[in-house]
Amino acid sequence: MCGIVGFTGNKQAAPILLDGLAKLEYRGYDSAGIAVRDGDSEVEIIKAMGKLKVLQEMTDGGNAVKGTCGIGHTRWATHGEPNETNAHPHYSDDGNIVGVHNGIIENYQELRAKLTKKGYSFYSTTDTEVAIKLIDYYYKKYLGTPIDALNHALVRIRGSYALAIMFEQYPGEIYVARKDSPMIIGVSDGETYLASDVPAILKYTRNVYYIGNLELAKLSKGEVTFYNLDGEEIEKELKTIEWDAEAAEKGGYEHFMLKEIHEQPKVIRDTINSVLKDGIVSVEDFGLSDDDIKSLRKVYIVACGSAYHVGMAAQYVIEQLSSLDVRVELASEFRYRKMTLDKESLVIVISQSGETADSLAALRMAKEKGIKTLGIVNVVGSSIAREADNVFYTLAGPEISVATTKAYGTQLVAAYLLALEFARARDEITAEKYAGLIAEINTIPEKIEKILEDKERIQWFSSKLIGVKDAFFIGRGIDYAISLEGSLKMKEISYIHSEAYAAGELKHGPISLIEDGTIVFSVVTQQDLYEKTVSNMVEVKSRGAHLFGLTSYGNYAMEDVADFTVYIPKIDPLFAGSLAVVPLQLMGYYVSVSKGFDVDKPRNLAKSVTVE
Repeated sequence: MCGIVGFTGNKQAAPILLDGLAKLEYRGYDSAGIAVRDGDSEVEIIKAMGKLKVLQEMTDGGNAVKGTCGIGHTRWATHGEPNETNAHPHYSDDGNIVGVHNGIIENYQELRAKLTKKGYSFYSTTDTEVAIKLIDYYYKKYLGTPIDALNHALVRIRGSYALAIMFEQYPGEIYVARKDSPMIIGVSDGETYLASDVPAILKYTRNVYYIGNLELAKLSKGEVTFYNLDGEEIEKELKTIEWDAEAAEKGGYEHFMLKEIHEQPKVIRDTINSVLKDGIVSVEDFGLSDDDIKSLRKVYIVACGSAYHVGMAAQYVIEQLSSLDVRVELASEFRYRKMTLDKESLVIVISQSGETADSLAALRMAKEKGIKTLGIVNVVGSSIAREADNVFYTLAGPEISVATTKAYGTQLVAAYLLALEFARARDEITAEKYAGLIAEINTIPEKIEKILEDKERIQWFSSKLIGVKDAFFIGRGIDYAISLEGSLKMKEISYIHSEAYAAGELKHGPISLIEDGTIVFSVVTQQDLYEKTVSNMVEVKSRGAHLFGLTSYGNYAMEDVADFTVYIPKIDPLFAGSLAVVPLQLMGYYVSVSKGFDVDKPRNLAKSVTVE
């Protein structure tokens, strides 16, 4: 949520800031603003409500704002309603300090009351203004450096933050601090860039620093100095981003979501090849040994949103291949549960960004209890990647659309590969079966390509759903897990009320909502559950439901029941979810396009939920 950018160098800052903010629009926002300084002159602040294009028009694409040092922000309202006053950047009473902030200051009311007694006044209702003025207070109280002021202020702040601050007496410099909110710093010849996510700076540099939790930094032209909370200088290693800048562009597709759906064969293949060596899944790079895996009694999969749906599918696969007991938990619930965790267990945290607030908190809770952790993440250097005991990197590359598709696909295949490795390390699978399932996994990319070749049929059917108000998705076993994801795709980008149910639960309540014309999407890829799910389809059809059937080639009797049928290539049922989800992704996409919605940036949603 929210987006931060910063630049200091020899070029004009405003066009770079606006370009960076445009690359971060997918994070969700309600207002935007920039602050730019030209040498020793005063900082110029421009803010606007609504889409970034309003700010771009106000500043002639940034050309009307002169200066080579600046910060920018797209705001997602948390404290204070969305309006121009509450938009960032914020500033101290005398304009000495200007800053932007991602995160939440939990004790901002207490700090605001203290500052009011010290003579400060407040023009907004945000927690960010409180943080800026707290820094100003300590800067003036101790007459120290910006790092001194930040250190004194930050130890009194409870919550999360990624802060970027400009001080009047330090022209050409930006000071930053981070706790639990993402931030990346890029450098090139005489230029330094700041952003809350990689796509914002890929155009300019691939040489980056990852600032750690409870760390600070001073950014000057082409240089970065890092500090801990005691003000001591610390060394950081310069990293290289492997993503190609072109990967963050649409590449001829109308929307990022459609592009990312089509990228799934490649990124799934890349993820498989990253860990498959000589036909065996190598987990050595994860830090997991065969002995570690043999000692496990339980696996907890913890995630949010689509990643949680990956966990639901993974649960079926792991339990079918091994003797491990698996529990799938919503991170936002898991972190507050008063539960006893089995010491001989593994907590797997799944997150595309590696910064999801609840998932990160759940990871830390598990580590505090002495439980081994594994992160499945897409972003190298992210908080979950750094803090987990072991990491499985998915190679989805930058995913821009808020509604995940290719990251989900890579997470799912990562779960399959882990499940196979669990079974092998525990001597619970024969070499022959292991090899056969690896061969099946290797067919997933080419089979997704076949599905994408037939997308026009799905587009045609989707055009018939524009007037639909309610939709239901049903399935059993792995098909239920995929139904959850299909339902989420439909509701989050087309704004159709949609629910997913285990098909056997229909008679326990949901069937009362079925009436003439209600659309029911039925996922039926698990052959041993085929007849039971078809029976459920017949039940809702007899009550007037309009049926969509999704099944494997060969199950042509589906056409006798469903009003419209989509087939996927045959594959081992354990891995059918990777194929079945693709038509559902396309369905959600085409319905949204048909209704004229902003597919990549659905209302009220953000790509990375970095606050609770």
